[in-house]
Amino acid sequence: MKIPSFSTFKALLCATVASLVMVGGVSHADPEDLPDIGNPASTMLTLEDEYQIGRMIVRGLRDQDQILEDPEVTEYIRALGLKLSSQAHDGSQRFNFFMVRDNTINAFALPGGFIGVNSGLLLKTEDESELAGVLAHEIAHVTQRHIARSIAAQSRSSLVSTAAMLAAILVGAAAGGGDAAMAGVAAAQSLAIQQQISFTRSNETEADRVGLGFLARSGFDPNGMPRFFETMSRLGGSSELNIPEMLRTHPVSHTRIAETKERAAQLDVAPAPESVSYALTRERLRVLSTPAGEDPRAYYAATINNEPDATPAQVYGQGLALMMAGQPAKAVPVFERLRSADPTILQYHTALGQAQLQAGDGKASLQTLKRATELFPRNVAVTIRYAETLMQTGDSKKAHEILLDLFNTVPPTPEQAKLTAQAANAAGDVADSYYYMSEYHILSGDLLLAVNQLQLALAVPKISEVQRARFEARLDEIQQALPKRAARRPIEASNGDGRRRAN
Repeated sequence: MKIPSFSTFKALLCATVASLVMVGGVSHADPEDLPDIGNPASTMLTLEDEYQIGRMIVRGLRDQDQILEDPEVTEYIRALGLKLSSQAHDGSQRFNFFMVRDNTINAFALPGGFIGVNSGLLLKTEDESELAGVLAHEIAHVTQRHIARSIAAQSRSSLVSTAAMLAAILVGAAAGGGDAAMAGVAAAQSLAIQQQISFTRSNETEADRVGLGFLARSGFDPNGMPRFFETMSRLGGSSELNIPEMLRTHPVSHTRIAETKERAAQLDVAPAPESVSYALTRERLRVLSTPAGEDPRAYYAATINNEPDATPAQVYGQGLALMMAGQPAKAVPVFERLRSADPTILQYHTALGQAQLQAGDGKASLQTLKRATELFPRNVAVTIRYAETLMQTGDSKKAHEILLDLFNTVPPTPEQAKLTAQAANAAGDVADSYYYMSEYHILSGDLLLAVNQLQLALAVPKISEVQRARFEARLDEIQQALPKRAARRPIEASNGDGRRRAN
């Protein structure tokens, strides 16, 4: 994985350094460390600038535990997003899709192709085409560079104010944002910027038009987009207090709904059958989103009169609810019936393996998940669940091996990198544990902590020459990507888990 470097944002942001006192500790930032959003004559962000900004916003969300790190849910939303974004012909734009742990109805595009979907929005959709319509619209905001264009259209004074806040986020992050308080500031400031960017009517029209094309070419019903707009309009009602967050940044009018319907009708598409994964992910999110203190089984008790009349997705959700309620032994036969009825659905295998493990039958769990890895080789969710079971049943070496294979063949998520580090540590490979924790911090956007972990890896006695060469090459790559002052700053000691401690 290539580490994006910080560009040299001197000309415009030198004028804003004085205003950086609004974020503690940032007012002394060296102009050489600041990202470059162009000279005073050019206010358009580059793609690399956008990526750096978006990466820091996502890091703040992750540090505040706002991103839902569930392998099955993450795999689904990423696969759906990449299916849609593959229809964008400009290969220069990269995309990252993630689920936000938030029951409000919202989805958003951040600078740099980072697209978040609140769990509450997915739960409010009625079918996969509606969800795909929302994602396609957000992807279009990215491909058409509406955020950069919106910033460029602002007055110079407004731009300077925004640039100062962006600089504060980036400098604060580069200064070692493992600290939860700084991460909270970064997340709050970053989201404030995102919410301040109101898309114009022409932006929305363009995103609708381009998004409908992505939707249709991906094999989804283009009518899903206007259908969800109608849902949003109904939810908005007449009270300002009832307006979902998405309507505040993406206003829906009757005219817009009518225009989108008309465009969708002009597209000659035979929609593909709906993915089973959509319905299963919806039920999984329903259970995972159960408010604290409430019983996740209550919804299914009220919905399912008897199992034969329920949909497979409802039965799957019921099994998950039993697990969450501390009854994994009761969930095991539920998932066994689902798997027997359709062994091609990977979620049934992973849920059964988890239930068996929680019920105390590690041997059965290993058998279930090993079989799943044979049916779905190098699938991220299946491999992670199998590795977790291997670690909990005492075979960390095997877990490390399969996670390394996955890491080297599939673009990793931060949590996947962290699990690889944990498996290496449990298997006694301390140096590799530090190395993969550095990869976790790179993926999370904290390059200084990544440097810290690599230095610890190099300090481990008796590492092989191959390991030393790999660690040093990665360390050099990171240090070249760091701002100049950050690269010179001494690294504090670590507790060994990626968290710094004072000397």
